[in-house]
Amino acid sequence: MRQIYKIAKAELYTLFYSPIAWMILVIFAFQTAFVFSGVLQELVRYQELVDGIGAGTYGLFGGQLSLFPAVQGYLYLYMPLLTMGLMSRELSSGSVKLLYSSPLTSSQIISGKFLAMMLYSLVMIAMLLVYVLIGGIKIDNFSWQEASSGLLGLYLLMCAYSAIGLFMSCLTGYQVVAALGTLVLLGLLSYIGKVWQDIEFVRDLTYWLSISGRTGTMIRGLIGSEDVLYFMIIIGLFLGLAVLRLQASRAHSSFASVWGKYSLALAAALTLGYITSRPKMMSYYDATETKRNTLTPASQDVVRKMTGGLTITTYVNLLDREAFNGLPSQVNEDKDRFSQYLRFKPETKFRYVYYYDKSVNPAFRSPKDPKDEPLDVQAKKRAEGMDIDVDMFLKPEEIKKKIDLSAEGNTFVRVVERENGQKSYLRLYADMMKFPSEAEITAAFKRKVMKLPRIGFLQGGRKLEGERAKDYTLFSSERTFRYALTNQGSDVETLDLSGDKQIPKDMDIIVIADLKEAPDSTVSKKLDAYIAAGGNLVVTLKPGSKVMEDFIAQFGLRTIPGQLVQPKQDVAGNVVICVPTKEGKALAEIFDNMDQRGQWVGMVNSAGLEKAEDKGFKFTPIIASRDTMKTWNELQTIDFVNDSASLDPSTGEKQATFVTMMGLSRKVGKKEQRIVVLGDADCISNEGMTPPIRRYGASNFTLIPGMFHWLSYGNVPVDVSRPAPTDNQIHMKKNGAKTAKTILMWIWPGTILLAGTILLIRRRRK
Repeated sequence: MRQIYKIAKAELYTLFYSPIAWMILVIFAFQTAFVFSGVLQELVRYQELVDGIGAGTYGLFGGQLSLFPAVQGYLYLYMPLLTMGLMSRELSSGSVKLLYSSPLTSSQIISGKFLAMMLYSLVMIAMLLVYVLIGGIKIDNFSWQEASSGLLGLYLLMCAYSAIGLFMSCLTGYQVVAALGTLVLLGLLSYIGKVWQDIEFVRDLTYWLSISGRTGTMIRGLIGSEDVLYFMIIIGLFLGLAVLRLQASRAHSSFASVWGKYSLALAAALTLGYITSRPKMMSYYDATETKRNTLTPASQDVVRKMTGGLTITTYVNLLDREAFNGLPSQVNEDKDRFSQYLRFKPETKFRYVYYYDKSVNPAFRSPKDPKDEPLDVQAKKRAEGMDIDVDMFLKPEEIKKKIDLSAEGNTFVRVVERENGQKSYLRLYADMMKFPSEAEITAAFKRKVMKLPRIGFLQGGRKLEGERAKDYTLFSSERTFRYALTNQGSDVETLDLSGDKQIPKDMDIIVIADLKEAPDSTVSKKLDAYIAAGGNLVVTLKPGSKVMEDFIAQFGLRTIPGQLVQPKQDVAGNVVICVPTKEGKALAEIFDNMDQRGQWVGMVNSAGLEKAEDKGFKFTPIIASRDTMKTWNELQTIDFVNDSASLDPSTGEKQATFVTMMGLSRKVGKKEQRIVVLGDADCISNEGMTPPIRRYGASNFTLIPGMFHWLSYGNVPVDVSRPAPTDNQIHMKKNGAKTAKTILMWIWPGTILLAGTILLIRRRRK
C-alpha cells in the first residue's frame, strides 16, 4: 500500500502543479455556483409568492433543473481532461520504462494513479458539500440523507469516469487521443442500453451495461444495490483492463492473448452484472423523507397479501397506436415501470404476446378505405415501417384462441394474473401520463386479495354507458379514463330492479342519479329495504326536481329554493366555484390535497343543500360554495347568458355559503351507513367534468375518488397519498439570495483561481 500512496501522491503533485487541474476547479466552482444560486433565487421568490417551497432538499439538489443533475451533465467534460495524461504522459515521455524496470507491479501503478483521481474527485465533492451545508443551514428540516445519496451517486460516477479515462490513457501516448477516446467510450456506454434490445437475453446485458441514468436514481434519493454494484463492477472492469494492458506491454504478449484476456474480463463483468441485476438480488434504501421513491404503505400492504406467483402479460397489437411501447426493443424500459413493485415481489414474471387485429385506436389511416385493405396487408405495411418481422405477430384467429380482447378494443393492455387464476386488467389512459400510476396498479392487484366495492347505477337515471353529455360513462366505466371507477378497483353495473329482479346481496353502493320519474312501488320497496339495512348511496339531483326532492326528504334533507348564482366576469352567473369544507377535508385526504393545491369544483345550475329535520342522520358538509365569493340562491332569473342576476332579498333570495355536497351517516347495526347527496348532477357527467371556468383550476374529477373513498370505507380508490414534506421553508430573502450569488459565483471561484495562480508561479520560480 505504501507504494500505491507514493504513486498517488506523485500524481496529485503533477496534477496540481499544472494549470489544467486548477482551471477545472475554477470552472467547476463557477458552473455549480451559477446553477445553485439560480435555483436558490427561484425558491426564495416562490416562497414569497406562496409561503412555502414544497420539498426544499429535492428542489435545490435533486430536481430536474437543480444542482446535482446539472453536475451529472458536466462531468463527462471534466474527467477526460483530468485522466488523459495519467498514463499517456508516461508513454510519450518514455518514463514508463522506468516504471516497468522498478519493483512496482502493474496493479500498484494503476491503483496509485486511480487513487489520485479518487482524491481529486473528493475535492470536487467537497466543493458540492459547501452547497449542501448552505441548504442544511437555510432550509427547515433539511434532508441530509437525501443530499448524501446524491453526493454518493456523483462520486461513484466520477470514479467510474476516472477508471474509464485511465484505461484509455494506457492505450496511447497522445493525450488528446486519450481524451477523445474517453469521450467516445463514455458515449458508447450511454448509448449501449439501446443496442440489441430486440434480442432476448442480450438486451438484459446491454441494458445493464448502460451508464445512463445510474446516478439519477441516487440523485433522487434512492440508493439501490444494483446501481452501487454497477459502478463497482465497471470500475473494477476498466482498472482490470488497464492492468492487463500494462502487463501485455511489459511481456510483449500476442494480440490473441491480450484480447482473450480482455474478453474474459468483460464476460466476468457482464456475468456479475446480470446476476446482481436480478430482482431477487436487489436491495434498496430510500433516503427521502416521504419515501417518494418507494411504494406507499397501502400499496406495500396489498403486495404483501399477494402470496404465490404473479404474471403480468402484455398484449401488443401491431395495428394499435401504442404498439411501440411493448415491442421487444422497449421491453426493459417497460419493465422499469413496475420496478417499485418488483422490490416487494421480485418473483413477478413478465410475458409479451404479439398479434395484429383491428383496433379502436388504429396506428395509421390507409390512403385507401380501410375496409378494402385486409388486416394482413395493414400488418405487413406496419411491420415494414417499424423494421420488425411480421411473422412474430399472431393472426386475429390465433390470438382469439388464447384470449378475446375485443371488449378492450384490441388496444395495448396487460393482464395481471395470480397463479390461482385470478385476473385483472391494466390499461393505457387518454391523458399525458398515459401509463398506469401506483394507484391504478395497486387497484388491479387489490382486486385479487380482497372484495372491492360493487357499485350499481339505478336504471332510469343518468346512464352508466351512455354517449350523451349528461351521462356518467366517463367517471364510471370509461376504460381510457384513469379516474374511472372501473380503473380504480370497483365493479360497476347498471342496476335493473324491474319485475322480480332484486338488489344483489353483495351490492355495496347504489347510485341514484337525477331520476326524472319516481320509481314505481315495487322498485321503491326494494330501495327502502336496502336503505333500512344500511346500504350506502350516492344521490345526485338538479334544482327544482320534485322527484329527487321527495327522495332525499326521507333523510331529513332538502334543497334550498332556486339555483345558486355567483357572478364572475365573462362567465355565466349560474357557474359556481365550490371548494372542500373543513369537515370534508377530514373525511378524505383527497379533498385535503385538493384544497392544498388550490383546486375546486365547478357547478352549473346547482342547488344548495340543508338539513330539514332530524331523521337520525349526522350531516357533514363536504363541498360548499367559496366563502370569499358572493353567492346567493337566485329565484327569478332564468337566462344567464342574455340577462344578469341581482340579489333581491325581498323574494327570499339570501347571500350565504351554500353546501352543494352533503354527507350523511348513521349507525345501522354494526355498520356505519354512508350517503352522499350532490346538488348538481351535471358536475360529474361526461360534459360536466370540464366546467366553463376550468382555466381557473377546476378539478371536478376529484369528487369521484373523494366520495367513493369515503363510501367504501377507504378501500377504493387506493390511498397512495404521502405526507407533505417538512423541508418546506427557506430562511432567506431576495437580498440574501443575491448576496449568496455574488459570493458563490465570483468570490469563491476567484479565490480558487488566485490560489492556483500563486502556487503555479511559486512552482515555476523554483
